[in-house]
Amino acid sequence: MRKIVLSLLAVTTIFQSCSNDNDNDNNVETPAAYEFARNGNSTVNFDGQTTRIKMAQELRSALQVNTNTAAQLQGKFAHVQGAADFVDATLNASDKNIRSKFAASKDYFASNTTVSIALKSQLDAWILEQATVVFPNWNVAATAGTAGQLQQSGGGPIRYVNAKGVLLNQAIAKSLIGGLMSDQIMNHYLSTSVLDDASNIANNNNNVVEDGTNFTTMEHSWDEAYGYLYGNEANPAMPVLGADNFLNTYLDQVDADADFAGTATAIYNAFKLGRAAIVAKNYTVRDEQAQIIRENISKVIGVRAVVYLQEGKASLAENDMAKAFNGLSEGLGFINSLQFTRKPNTNEPYFTNLEVTAFLAQLMAGNGFWDVTPATLDAMSATIAARFGFTVEAAAN
Repeated sequence: MRKIVLSLLAVTTIFQSCSNDNDNDNNVETPAAYEFARNGNSTVNFDGQTTRIKMAQELRSALQVNTNTAAQLQGKFAHVQGAADFVDATLNASDKNIRSKFAASKDYFASNTTVSIALKSQLDAWILEQATVVFPNWNVAATAGTAGQLQQSGGGPIRYVNAKGVLLNQAIAKSLIGGLMSDQIMNHYLSTSVLDDASNIANNNNNVVEDGTNFTTMEHSWDEAYGYLYGNEANPAMPVLGADNFLNTYLDQVDADADFAGTATAIYNAFKLGRAAIVAKNYTVRDEQAQIIRENISKVIGVRAVVYLQEGKASLAENDMAKAFNGLSEGLGFINSLQFTRKPNTNEPYFTNLEVTAFLAQLMAGNGFWDVTPATLDAMSATIAARFGFTVEAAAN
């Protein structure tokens, strides 16, 4: 498992950079770990984010169990407090769910409820199709226009696809990376519209904490953003990555590519410095760190979209439809997630909902993945890479 802190040498390097991290004009130091306290007690809390990550983990697994019903799957997506939707009883007792926070950021969707509803409905439809179309065809050989199973070459894993060759479990899981984790981090909790809402600045300046807690509302909002990335870590204060099947793990994979090495450390350090800036009441430094986080998390989504399009193209050339469709389905989910990215210093994604919708329509034209061509995958990859400022070769090597 690749780690942000791989060894004592890496730890020393990070600590040295922290001790010298007065390279902003406002003299806020980056702490060695994501640990903050008031009167000797921690002020860090993101329990709700950890809960939703665990719910998403169970949903992801349940989408591959063909005895589950549509109601059981939807219960994991749109949980109601007290319903026995999860194996983990603490999740059943929670008043949280995934659906309410999907495509729900203040900056992107507070005034755009039509698109938010459509995006939620898309996941509802995919969940329903998995239960009512793919599951009943679990033992049917998939062909163009017919859902069923495909086995990878050489006796590899069996993949279960819909009529257009899509592994809906992969499309759903990768869409959550954008629509839940990334959207809530970049377009909600790190937004000035949330951080500076109402009396948040005055309360933070005067250390006025929320009732029954040890943290200010502004501190808590920043922590909630942090939790959507690191909330499933064994020690979230010093994350090692690979801790879930969502943004945390795909950040790890992008950082493991030499072309994008340092991405994980940049995000972690920006989270730490931004939180320290809130404690120091320095909102200029705070907002600078939010831009660093947005740029780098957005890049993770763009890189992985290109990776999977290119992996799918390579497997098509080998005539391994099962492997190709698995990669393309992951790519489809990451493409769906592009609309939740955020260009630094703007209120805009790298790709709009209309652009993403056009990409998805292109991939699903005719018989979908059964008909898609290498030229289409290359053109889409080049468009995505160019928008983010990296090359297809850098992502795909």
